[in-house]
Amino acid sequence: MSAAAGKPRLLIVGPPGSGKGTQAAFLADRFDIPAISTGDIFRANIKEGTALGKQVQAIVSEGGYVPDSLTNEIVRDRLHQPDAIEGFLLDGYPRTTDQVVALDALLAESDASLDAVVQLQADTEEVVARLLKRAAEQGRTDDTEEVIRHRLDLYAHETAPLIEVFTARGLVVAVDGLGEVDEVTARIDAALAARGIIVPAV
Repeated sequence: MSAAAGKPRLLIVGPPGSGKGTQAAFLADRFDIPAISTGDIFRANIKEGTALGKQVQAIVSEGGYVPDSLTNEIVRDRLHQPDAIEGFLLDGYPRTTDQVVALDALLAESDASLDAVVQLQADTEEVVARLLKRAAEQGRTDDTEEVIRHRLDLYAHETAPLIEVFTARGLVVAVDGLGEVDEVTARIDAALAARGIIVPAV
């Protein structure tokens, strides 16, 4: 189904400090689609003490990664809920090429596929400065420059293979993530519009 004829199926990626969470919320609101963050789902289940939450908590507390099989199952369950049938915005999934394969298979079951991957780009030095400022304002002493740079390196390492896959499919919409929030939002809207994915008129 063409995104222009209905709600889009989107994925947003961006390094820490790129404003991804803010833009994800705005995108979901403008297209009237759910923003689906696996991190949020995990945290909510841990907080509520569900069976899934206990399983995830046990893995995380030992410093491990939640396995793809479990993450895939959670996303499958979420995408089958009524509000996500027509369209959605994924944030934090897929993180691995194996998860891309799982997502492809899941969407193919309903003859669907991703419409676009919004990639927020940001200069590393600018992001480091932004995150150090935020850490100081919020009193987050653990967010040292070394820790921040490690997180950015990890993001780049993990995301590069995914961006390659989606670029080969012609799905990546690269947008400068730095600047005023409204400016970035306008850039995203324009980039999506160029692909025929138009924000509905209010």
